Amino acid sequence: MRFWPKKRVFLDYASITPLDKNVSTKMKQFEEALFANPSALYTGALEAKEAVIDSRRKIAEILDTTKDQIYFTSSGTESNNLSLLGVFNSFKSENFTPHFITTNIEHPSVLEVFKEIENRGGEVTYISVNEKGLVSARDILNSIKNNTVLVSVMYANNEIGTIQPISEIGRAIKEYRSKNMTEHSIPYFHTDASQAVLYLPLNTHSLGVDIMTIDGIKMYGPRGAGILFKKEFVKIQPIIFGGGQEKGLRSGTENVPAIVGLAKALEIAEDKKESESKRLTLIRDYAIDEILKNFPNSDLNGSKEKRLPNNINICFPACAGRPKIDAEFVVVALDVHGVSASYSSSCRTLKEDSSSYVVESLGAKDCRLSSLRFTLGRESTKADIDFLISCLKKVIK
Repeated sequence: MRFWPKKRVFLDYASITPLDKNVSTKMKQFEEALFANPSALYTGALEAKEAVIDSRRKIAEILDTTKDQIYFTSSGTESNNLSLLGVFNSFKSENFTPHFITTNIEHPSVLEVFKEIENRGGEVTYISVNEKGLVSARDILNSIKNNTVLVSVMYANNEIGTIQPISEIGRAIKEYRSKNMTEHSIPYFHTDASQAVLYLPLNTHSLGVDIMTIDGIKMYGPRGAGILFKKEFVKIQPIIFGGGQEKGLRSGTENVPAIVGLAKALEIAEDKKESESKRLTLIRDYAIDEILKNFPNSDLNGSKEKRLPNNINICFPACAGRPKIDAEFVVVALDVHGVSASYSSSCRTLKEDSSSYVVESLGAKDCRLSSLRFTLGRESTKADIDFLISCLKKVIK
């Protein structure tokens, strides 16, 4: 048995969020009473089917689209895989090699899929971000070729919190398609909005996206549940086969409790978006200022202005009389003192090299092993930051 400190502060909300109590209550109704398979024909099944339809409609309203363009998956990872591999499979042929464009700081569930696409004969261009972690819409546009079928740029980065110019990129792609009269309206534009869902606008028309990924665990929603927005003209072949659910795009009996949980979580997120963004921005800026003040030579990774309200990513480099820190060690040491934090994407910790390729992409190679990420959530307070600073002082001498 582990002996935890009495006080614990959770600062890893970018990794996962707790299930909202209202979401849990809504889900239990369909776990216990209305548990029927929505593909059946009896009364309970029809009620479950109606719940799925209603959830799809609610989500579509928030995204400013129609319910026919909302699909349910098992996670953000699956939504990303389906988006990228599905488009690749739709266009790959003996006479055509699909070309994709992305950035070098995407989530592993995007970058690893692109590696697989390259293994299968596809072509991928990786656009570098600048020292603030931002990609240029012009660089994206200049990389489009005649065989480019899709551009994928994450809305906000999971490690350094930088917010990409999605609307600007969307307009540039739309103008390119209009001028070149491309067949099938390519290139399509995909964004992973999993980190952005709690804090940024999700209007698909304003963003100019054709495909968008949302993950339940990032918005106080159910585990093992994701949303995929896809415009009707987008050609995607399924990567999971079976009974033909989700209009044949994603087979498998619908997870009704998770689906109603996704809709409820997204509704709550929209209601809290403005107030939580303002509240967390104040705590975030306080945290950044206090860390930089108390630890000379430390530095903020990523843009401070174009940044998620809940993200703090700090590099603690070597300075006089002190070697650079080992971020993995510090995360473990902070845990002993009662703080839960991270040092790179949680999805990288199963890799042999779990250092931050995102931080390294900013041109700070010395910081890729010595940067810490602290991400805030609905339970975070200014007092949590004070506790964090006191713990950091004990760990980083």
